[in-house]
Parts: sequence; C-alpha cells; structure tokens
Amino acid sequence: MTLLALDTQDLDSDIAAAQRQARIDLAAAHRIAVMHDFHEGIFNHLTLAVPGRTDRYYQIPFGLHWSEVTASCFMEVGYDGRVLAGSGEVERSAFCIHAPIHRLVPEHACVLHTHMPYASALARLEEPEIQAIGQTEIGFLDKIAYDHDYTGPALDPAEGERLAGIIGPDRKVLFMANHGVAVCGTTVAEAYDLLYYLERACQVQLYAMWTGRKLRQVRPEIVSHTLNQYQDVWPNYGNKPTWQHHFDALKRMLDRREPDYID
Repeated sequence: MTLLALDTQDLDSDIAAAQRQARIDLAAAHRIAVMHDFHEGIFNHLTLAVPGRTDRYYQIPFGLHWSEVTASCFMEVGYDGRVLAGSGEVERSAFCIHAPIHRLVPEHACVLHTHMPYASALARLEEPEIQAIGQTEIGFLDKIAYDHDYTGPALDPAEGERLAGIIGPDRKVLFMANHGVAVCGTTVAEAYDLLYYLERACQVQLYAMWTGRKLRQVRPEIVSHTLNQYQDVWPNYGNKPTWQHHFDALKRMLDRREPDYID
C-alpha cells in the first residue's frame, strides 16, 4: 500500500511539473510571436493540450495582448467549451477551431493559428501552394494540407471538425483559404519551430515571385532525396531535435528581455 501511494504521488508530481512547463512554454510562444510580428492585435490563438488530461486545453482569456501573456494566466478549457480552471472569456473562434482539432487529432497537442503576413498572403492566392524552389520550402512539402474552401468566421465547432478532418494526424500545417494557417506539433517547441520556418519559406517564395522572373524549380528526384534526408539523416545534436534547440534559444532571448513570462 505504501509503495502504491508513493508511485501515485510521484506520478502526480510529474504531471504537475509537466503542466507547469507546458504553461511556461506556451507563454513563451505568445511572447516570441510578438517579437517575430506573428501576432494580430488581441486575436489569433495558440493552444496546448493540458498534460495528464484528455478533456481540456490551455487558452488565454479573451482580451489579453500576447505581450501580456504569462504562465499563470491560462484557462483550462474543456472540449465542450466550459472553463474548467482559471477565469476569463473563451474567445469563440479559438474554441471552435482548436477544441475539435485537439479532440479529434490528439497527436496535435499544440495548435498555433495565426494570420502572420507572408503565410496569410499565400493563403489568399488562387494557387497558394509552397513550391519546391529551395530547401526550406521542400521541408514543408510532406507536412502541408490545404483547405481550399473559406466558409466564413469559425463560430461553430463543426468548422473545427471539418478542419481537423483536412489536416488529420499525418500533416502538421494547414493553409486555410482566404484566412491564415494552423501549425501543429507534439510540443510547443516543435510547433513554434515549424511556424517560424513556414513564415520564412512563405516570405522568400513571395520575394522570388515579386521579381516577376521565372522560378527555378528543384528537380523531382532532388526533392525526393532532400525529403529523405530530412526524415532519415538529419542529426539530433546532443540527443535533442533541432526544433528543441531552436525553441530553447528563443526562450533564452526572452529570458533576457521579458523574464516575467514565467510568472
């Protein structure tokens, strides 16, 4: 009995530590997104499934600017839209997009939805696809799903269910026609790394398109070779994926500039 109680206590402690770290990382993502100019006033949404729970996710109260977000400010919002912990207003479109994705595609623990300018500009084109014109762009070719049907503001969970069906468990980036993007990951670090490089890829592609000159497409066999390298050969330095190194570096920048995000 004593041993069982000790195991349970350790498990609870581990979950509490994971929840604390999750809050810190999600707060960091909001602040870093301001640094990178990925924010849009008090709108757009960055969410994360609550570690150790299967019925809720973290969301900021409506009305906060992302520069104000701290680890303690998050509400725990149930997949039915109820506030289960914390206090504040649940922004409707955040719930209608994110709750269904978290519920239906649990592989996507972190869901970052933004209207960041370059990706959103591509989403407004008749042909929004990322093209195989450089190695950063190629790295996204097997990760992107495209929604070609804008249906208006997402104010019904059925819209989130539709989007969840498009992105599924095997894609991590959703281009939302006439709207923006949703980027997903198993952790905040993975999702934010993808968000950052997606915007860079979109920026470079648009710059290349704006020259009016013909784009140099990478040959299909080299595209396939490059994707295989990303999937099978790309090293993990220090037994950590590169996206974790990237996010750790961004948090160190934030520690120097805005250390209150961990509060």
